[in-house]
Formats: sequence, structure tokens, C-alpha cells
Amino acid sequence: MKVTIDNITLEVEPGTTIMQAARMIGPEIAPPAMCYYEPLKGTGGKCRGCLVKVTAGSEKDPRPMPKLVPSCITTVQEGMIVENTINEQVLETRKGIVEFLLLNHPLDCPVCDQAGECHLQDFSFEHGVSSTRTIEDRNTFEPVDLGPYIKLNMNRCILCYRCVYAADQLTEGRVHGVMHRGDHAEISTYIEKAIDNDFSGNVIDVCPVGALTDRTYRFKSRVWFSKPEDAHCDCDKCSGNVTLWYRGDEVIRVTGRKNEWGEVKEFICNTCRFERKKTSDWVIEGPTKIARHSVISANKYGANLINPSFPIKQAALAYKLIDDDRDRSFLPARKSLPSSEKK
Repeated sequence: MKVTIDNITLEVEPGTTIMQAARMIGPEIAPPAMCYYEPLKGTGGKCRGCLVKVTAGSEKDPRPMPKLVPSCITTVQEGMIVENTINEQVLETRKGIVEFLLLNHPLDCPVCDQAGECHLQDFSFEHGVSSTRTIEDRNTFEPVDLGPYIKLNMNRCILCYRCVYAADQLTEGRVHGVMHRGDHAEISTYIEKAIDNDFSGNVIDVCPVGALTDRTYRFKSRVWFSKPEDAHCDCDKCSGNVTLWYRGDEVIRVTGRKNEWGEVKEFICNTCRFERKKTSDWVIEGPTKIARHSVISANKYGANLINPSFPIKQAALAYKLIDDDRDRSFLPARKSLPSSEKK
């Protein structure tokens, strides 16, 4: 069936969502995703960051949908027409979504281990505003150790439910979830149980912010100072395909391999993630492919290959024309210096 997204028409299989169809076109058209995680079944529809405008429902019923719809859980129809980056209502709504997500989120990016690979940072830079209208105190929580490898900073959590779905689908017995309701909702373990199973570390990879962090990696290095390398090993629990993060010759972190959407397709076990921290444990395949716009690629490309589009774009957004119409008739005329005095 055919679907048109931002004036680009493509063929897709029946049952494809608008999000999946947009990703076929490319990252410049695909909506942002904070809760949707394609490898995990049931994710999506919670953060509302991927709302799009359907201007024509289908070929049989070309009427527009009355409200914006979440692209991650809305399937395409024959002849559907969707507007994402070209619709002003969508872009304005996303500014509000970012503001809601940042209501209780602390601005501690300089000390957060997720800084530099945080999806919320990207979302707020692309669709957010530079000021906030809130004056109330944020909800605050103390950091909690969820077992020997995972630390929970609930202050940063945006309740995307990714970690809950990951624990449900990858482990035999989930011991954590979302407690309470409304603005009191929080991620926690049942009766202070520890998250301890062979695949528990994957909740760190799926977390889009710095709420669930690796206790063996915390505060060791900034992500842009490390060098990622693809590697693999023979493992009887998982695929063994990982990304090794080097600081010099030291492996400071091991993560699952993420695609261009920041999603892990092959989840890894805790043995590979936490216990194999030597180069001799792995077969190195080569440098990990990093997107040019990512801060992780800093200092890894020549100056002639760096595109300064971001600072130029930010300068254009922050530019203000000063309207100064004050009366200057009382000021004495400026005299130019004689040519002999100019230096």
C-alpha cells in the first residue's frame, strides 16, 4: 500500500505504523521517539513525542483525522497522507511535550552519565524552547541501588516504561515497575528487591535518559572522551555482539550494539556487560559507526569534515534585531582622526 509522509510517497507492507514508514525515508523525516522501542513489543503511545497530523485518513475516506495521532501505534492505510516536519501544529505541540517532560527533570546534564547520548537532550534541542514557565519545586528522589550493577536516579525518569517492558520480555521474573499514580508515579522495585538476573543490565541500554545507570561506569569518563569499538565473543547466553567503550587502552564500559535509532536489536547478558572488561576477552571488529551530528564523534574527524551548521542555526534562532529609535540629535558629531594620527 502507498502512504505519503511530508510529500514523499512510498510503498509499505500492511500493518506498518506511521513511525516505521517514516523511518524508511530517513532520520530527517522520522518523528522523535522517547517511549517507542521497536525490538520491545507493546512499547509506544506514552510520551506523545511522536504526534503527527493525518491530513487524509485513506483513499476510501480522505477526511483528515480531527486530532494529532501518535505515529508509533497508528497503522497506515492505503492513500494516507501524513504531515510531520512540515506541519506547524505538530511542531508547536512538540514544544509543549518537551516542556512537560522537563517539568520534573533536573538540569544536571554536566554530571549525568547519559550526557552526550541522551535522547531527551536531542529532543529538547530540536523541538524545545530555551525558557520555562514553571516556578514550582520539582519532585526529588534519592538515588537507589537496584542491585550490584544498576543505580536508579528517579529524578531523571520520564516514565517511558521501556525498562518495564525490557524486564517483562527478557527476564523470567520482573521485580520492578511503576508505583503509585499521577505526579507521584515512580519506578521502583517491589519491597526493595534487587534487580538480579542474567539480562538485567539491558534496562540501562533501553533507558532514553540517565535514570538507570551502570554502577561500574558511573563518573569514569565523558562519552565524547571514549572510543567505541564493535566486538564479539562466543557466549552461551547471548549473541556476544557488543560495543566496547575505550579510554586509552582500558575498557570502561560494554553495551549492546545500537542502530541509528538508538535501539539494541540483540540484547546481551550481564556476563558480557559487566565481567568481560579486557580486550583479550573479545574479537575486535573495528570502530563503531557514529552519526556525524553526535557529540560522540567529537575529535574523531578532521576539521575539514566538520559541518558548523548547528552553531549557525542556533545563532539564527537567538538573533534579535535591536530597535533603537532614541533621539541622538543632542550628541556632538564624531570627528574622524587626521590621517597622520591613524595607526
